[in-house]
Amino acid sequence: MPVENADTKNTENTENAGSAEGVASPDGTGEARAGGGGGGDRPSFVRRLLRSRTARAVTAAGLAGALLGAGAVAWRTDTLPLLGPAPCWDSLGHSSVSGLFGDRRIEVDEQPLRNSRQGDGLSYGQCRVTSFKDDRALRQVTVNVHQLDGLRGTDSRRWPQEFLAAGMVSLGEGLPGMVSASRGWLALPQGCTGRGDFSGPTVVEIGMGRAGVDFSSDLATQDRDALTDALVDATNGVIRSFGCSGSYPSPRTLPSVDTWRDTDAAALCGTKGFALPTAYRKELPRTQIGAGDDGPARICEVGGDYREPVMRMTTVVDPALAEIFSWDSLQSGASVKGTTGYGKTTGGRAVYRASCQTGPVVFVVEQLRQTGKGGFTLTDDLLPGYVAAEAERIGCGPQKLTLPPA
Repeated sequence: MPVENADTKNTENTENAGSAEGVASPDGTGEARAGGGGGGDRPSFVRRLLRSRTARAVTAAGLAGALLGAGAVAWRTDTLPLLGPAPCWDSLGHSSVSGLFGDRRIEVDEQPLRNSRQGDGLSYGQCRVTSFKDDRALRQVTVNVHQLDGLRGTDSRRWPQEFLAAGMVSLGEGLPGMVSASRGWLALPQGCTGRGDFSGPTVVEIGMGRAGVDFSSDLATQDRDALTDALVDATNGVIRSFGCSGSYPSPRTLPSVDTWRDTDAAALCGTKGFALPTAYRKELPRTQIGAGDDGPARICEVGGDYREPVMRMTTVVDPALAEIFSWDSLQSGASVKGTTGYGKTTGGRAVYRASCQTGPVVFVVEQLRQTGKGGFTLTDDLLPGYVAAEAERIGCGPQKLTLPPA
């Protein structure tokens, strides 16, 4: 993960943050790497000029009628914003905005980036961009910045439903994140934001429409590419706003999204040695696998003919991301013991945390819907086999689990 010069960190000053051209290796060793793509470009002279309060005040005096409300500014995407920096903390460039919204009129509602002094203290800010045709809203994209929580368990269930799904792929190129046609996330450098015990990474999330509405088509591919460009732009803008150096390159290519396929009952989720129990083979004939083997997590969903997942199985290999399941593996349910790990099971959901050579790895098995047999018994049926086979696949085996008495 790219790491900046920590001495330059400044979470309060968002106007004087500079841009950097080098990034460090994702393993935090500090090995320099040239930043690529539009996300790492230094803002133009005009944009830097418009950052000035004086310049914005003079411009705003002549265009007072363009203000649409507190924090909201409107412009067309084929023109420069005349009232201040680019959307979302001066991060979204013209190409990113045009890729998402075309030449429609857009409105931007932006919160300042600062650590929350209320609530859980994990939220940094949100930006919402909406495009219009006449007075009708056509598309809305939301960018959110917050630190994922593991201490209280607030991000271990809802967040993975949206941002760790089988319809997502790894960004690759050393980028610690994932993307689909409707959702994406990218972790900020840990050296820039810091991270405490039982805390996940600070992430920049981007969302458009309802999560999980991903389908195989040229339009979906275009949306995913546009969302990726905007995500990298936004993340680099947040890095600058936090006063940190370094930038992420735009990924050259993204892997294709895995479509639903016939379930291989003998190697469920494409994992050798992991078999689907015979009693469920007729009911779970379809499988989709997300992210691949080089991402922060690998997700497999198994379901029926209508492509509605009944089971979701997730292997989280990124050590920072694994921390968001800390509460679940320690405090939620009956105890599960393993060869080099521990976990909990609640019937419909089980979380097992193993100690591996690369750090902590978390295995999550969830039953999202009842099977025809009723109840939520499939989780415990699949957990031991899933952990054993997946641990062997990633070089973290052997792992043998002992479940609590029925």
